[in-house]
Amino acid sequence: MRLKPKAESGGYVDGAWWPHSPDLTAELPDLLAVLTVRLGPIWRVVYDPAGWSQAPQQLTVGDRVIRLDAYPFEVWNTMYIFGRDTGMIVLRVIPSATDEELAHAALMAAVTPEPAALS
Repeated sequence: MRLKPKAESGGYVDGAWWPHSPDLTAELPDLLAVLTVRLGPIWRVVYDPAGWSQAPQQLTVGDRVIRLDAYPFEVWNTMYIFGRDTGMIVLRVIPSATDEELAHAALMAAVTPEPAALS
């Protein structure tokens, strides 16, 4: 996973994630543990079901129940992670079967600042 620096704004996505498998319930706990540092307690994940095997409507991680909502986004492979107290993070999800070089390039592209517009 790669995230833009917290202070950086702009662009649609905040980072990218390349999970090991298409099993959402197996992959989410580690991702959410990392994102909790930035978002605080996480209460909801909205994901594009096209890239995942079927998942339940909620997932228990530790002592927290996290709502899982499948939504067919127009922007393919997008995931929204909502913190209970502060904001959300939007991730571009790179399919688990993606070639390693392509996945690495996509991870880096998601966090590379866009060039400033010319005046």
